[in-house]
Amino acid sequence: MNQGLAWSLLVVAGVLDVGWAVSIKYAEGYTRLGWSIASVLLLAAFVYLLGKVLEALPVGTAYAVWTGIGAAGTVVMGVVLFGETLGALKLGGVVAVLGGIAMLKLAEA
Repeated sequence: MNQGLAWSLLVVAGVLDVGWAVSIKYAEGYTRLGWSIASVLLLAAFVYLLGKVLEALPVGTAYAVWTGIGAAGTVVMGVVLFGETLGALKLGGVVAVLGGIAMLKLAEA
């Protein structure tokens, strides 16, 4: 797998991680069957993709970027879907995470 494809799949894995986190919320403690199944499928998909990505990218960088995408994306989805608040400190944290992701990507270039 080339580096470009690996980075693209890493972004997809991060987005699937966000979907997984949202599906857990909607599954309400795994009491809602459809959302529970979606959660397990999303988990399997992002773990598979992350494993493939690790064949081409350093584990430290890939894991940190994947986690950052998941964390920042989940904060945004919490605001959009669940009415969570986004104050200045939380927004600053998201910006810091995204800046860290950008630096990690640039370090690998």
